[in-house]
Amino acid sequence: MAESKEYMTQPEENGSINISEEVIAAIAVGAVREVEGVSGMMTNLGGSVTDLMSNKKNAQKGVRGVKIDMTGTALVLDLYLTVRYGTAIHEVAENAQKAVSSAVEAMTGCPVGAVNIHVGGVTLD
Repeated sequence: MAESKEYMTQPEENGSINISEEVIAAIAVGAVREVEGVSGMMTNLGGSVTDLMSNKKNAQKGVRGVKIDMTGTALVLDLYLTVRYGTAIHEVAENAQKAVSSAVEAMTGCPVGAVNIHVGGVTLD
């Protein structure tokens, strides 16, 4: 393989199931974008505060706005997003945590230990 990817591996009776970090990130982004009040993901990695919060490996792979730790027994996801002005940030963040955790666990079968939401901006749309 030309590209080094990280996978969540689940041993099964007839072999193993390997799910790419990119797949898990795509599931998380899809779930969080459906949450009322979320206006987008933080993608501006050029010289901003987001640089400090983003994972260079993920940015190179095109998984901006999501950082995944697959080293423990359960996944830990960090999502960097923006919310719409006028929404209750706390409620939006809680709903995002629930949606992401539910979607990732349902689609991958991998346990989710934590979903950390980082609100980096407010949009006026």
